[in-house]
Amino acid sequence: MLFDCGYNQETGFRPSNYLQNTGCNGIENFVISNFDQDHVDDLPNIMNRFNIQVLYRNKSISPERLRQLKAEAGPIMPAMEAAIGLSERYNSPVSNHPDFGAIEFACFYNNYPEFTDTNNLSLVSFIQYDDMGIVLPGDLEKSGWRKLLENESFRDQLGSVNIFVASHHGRDSGYCEEVFEYCSPDIVIISDTSVQYETQKNKYADHASGISWKTGETRYVLTTRSDGNIEITKSIGSGYNIHIG
Repeated sequence: MLFDCGYNQETGFRPSNYLQNTGCNGIENFVISNFDQDHVDDLPNIMNRFNIQVLYRNKSISPERLRQLKAEAGPIMPAMEAAIGLSERYNSPVSNHPDFGAIEFACFYNNYPEFTDTNNLSLVSFIQYDDMGIVLPGDLEKSGWRKLLENESFRDQLGSVNIFVASHHGRDSGYCEEVFEYCSPDIVIISDTSVQYETQKNKYADHASGISWKTGETRYVLTTRSDGNIEITKSIGSGYNIHIG
């Protein structure tokens, strides 16, 4: 299951290379959390190397309307055209989803045209494995969070989250304090570059209980900026482990 496929121009990290190096030969589920360029930059390479079986996206907005929205913002780049084209082709209901065993997956989104910006139309994904829960909210902003919080099932999913991936790379626009009335994560992960926003420094840390780190300190927030690649491993019946580097 692959969530987005942006790449890092500074480090050269590309999901297509990473997956190929791990021996991956196909993608059962591909999730586009947000139709912005930084979420799909590597998609042409992904599609050239791997077969994608099932696509998850916000279904409330049609590919045609999505293309109009992106064109209004400027020229549509090849990676975005590939993402919209994928949405046009993968438009049939799936009756036989790939089996991921003990891993449970759920997703939520706000509806178009109640929201017309791609950030608040982000697909919010929850992964549950044994006693570990992860949320990946794309670039959801405050108003989008607040609307989804009206959904009882969404609030219930938040209650099972241990690992909270910060929305919109830690930007203040993606921070919604009310979320943490239902969610008490151990750790927050921010995918970012240089520190540009106050929420990257302190607000998220206030909501995490923290995990013991090998240096003897307690970590409340991990960032790709300072920690590099972040890998989480988990076996049923034991706690999860986080590796960085």
